[in-house]
Amino acid sequence: AMAAERTLAMATCTAPVNIAVIKYWGKRDTDLILPINSSLSVTLHQDQLKTTTTAAASRDFTEDRLWLNGKEADVGHPRVQACLREVRRLARKRRGGGEDAAALSLSYKIHIASENDFPTAAGLASSAAGYACLVSALARLYGLEEELSEVARRGSGSACRSMFGGFVQWQRGERPDGTDSLALQVAPETHWPELRLHSLVVSGEKKPVGSTAGMQTSVETSPLLKHRAEVVVPERLAQMMQHIQDRDFEGFGQLAMRDSNQFHATCLDTFPPIFYLTDVSRHIIALAHRYNAHHGHTKVAYTFDAGPNAVIFALADAVAEFVEVLRRSFPPATNGDQFVRGLPVGSAALSPELVAAVVTEPGGLPGVPNPCPAPQPGPGPQLVDDPSQHLLGADGLP
Repeated sequence: AMAAERTLAMATCTAPVNIAVIKYWGKRDTDLILPINSSLSVTLHQDQLKTTTTAAASRDFTEDRLWLNGKEADVGHPRVQACLREVRRLARKRRGGGEDAAALSLSYKIHIASENDFPTAAGLASSAAGYACLVSALARLYGLEEELSEVARRGSGSACRSMFGGFVQWQRGERPDGTDSLALQVAPETHWPELRLHSLVVSGEKKPVGSTAGMQTSVETSPLLKHRAEVVVPERLAQMMQHIQDRDFEGFGQLAMRDSNQFHATCLDTFPPIFYLTDVSRHIIALAHRYNAHHGHTKVAYTFDAGPNAVIFALADAVAEFVEVLRRSFPPATNGDQFVRGLPVGSAALSPELVAAVVTEPGGLPGVPNPCPAPQPGPGPQLVDDPSQHLLGADGLP
C-alpha cells in the first residue's frame, strides 16, 4: 500500500522523426484520423532529431498542464486530449476496472513537458515525433505494454509510424472504428546497414498551409489524389516493400522520388493549389537528377514532405561525393557554414567532368539548406532512465 502514497510519479521518453517514402495525404475519417491510403516510412536516428517528453502525475496537481519547448501550451487541444483519454482508458481496462493499490491513480492530474531539437511545423514531422513521444511517456507512467500505434495515430496520423524503428508501414485498415489502422515494422533499423539519410533544412519557417487543412482540401478537390489512393499507392506499397527487403537502392530511390513528386502533384491538383516546394527545393531535385544522370544510375534520391525540406537517401559510398556537390552548389560562405555543420564526412575530390555536368552556379539562390545529418535509420521510442534528464522537476514544473 506504500506505493499508493507516492506523491509524484514521472516517466521520460524520446521518440524519433520518420520520413515517408510512400506518402500519406488525406483522411477518410478526420476524427479518428484514418487515412485514405496506406503509407511507408523510414525512422530517422534520434542522435540528430528527436522529441523528449516527460509525463508526471501527482495527487497534488490541481489540473492537467502542458509545456512545449519551455512555454505553456493548451492541454485542452483535442488531439492531446484524445491521447490522454485513450491511454487512461487502456490503463483502466488493463486493471479490470479495479484500482490496483500499487498502480498510479487514474484520477491524478498530469503535467507534460515536451521538447523538440528541430524546427516545429517546418515540415520536419515534428507532430509525429511529438505524439509518439507523448503516448510512450504516458504508457510508461501507467505501466502499459500493449500495441500503442493506434493511440499515437489519434494524436497525429504519421505519429503511429514513429512508434517503431527502421522501416514502417501504416496500414490503411478497413474498419470504420479504426482498430485495424495501425503501424507495423516492415524491417528493423539494422536491416540495411549501408543506407544513409540526410535532411536538408531549406527553411525553418512555418508552412504556408498546414498539413491538416491542406490534406482535407486535397481530398475534397483533387481527382488525382483519389486515383493515387485507390490505384497507384497499393501497387507502389508492394513494390517499395520488395525493394527494402532486397536492399535494392535503384528501385527504392526511384520509387521514393516518383512518390514524392506525385504527392506534390496532388498538392498542385488541389483547388486552390498548394505549393510546398520552393526554388531551393526544385534546385535540389534538379541537382539529384543531374548527379544520377552523370553516374548512369540512381546514387541519390530525394523525398519531400509537406514543406520545402528535403530528405536525401544514398548508400554510404556516395555520401561524401554528393555532400561535396551540395557544398559547391550552395556555397557555405552565404550562410556562415551552417550548411555543413555536423557532417561526418571528409571532403571529397570532384572530377572536372562531374563539376561541369552536375554543379551549377547557384546564382542568387534565395536561402540555403542546412543539413541535419541523420546518418542511418534508427530505433523507435526509448525510455530515459537517467532522472537528471527529466524535463520536469520534483515539484512537477519545468
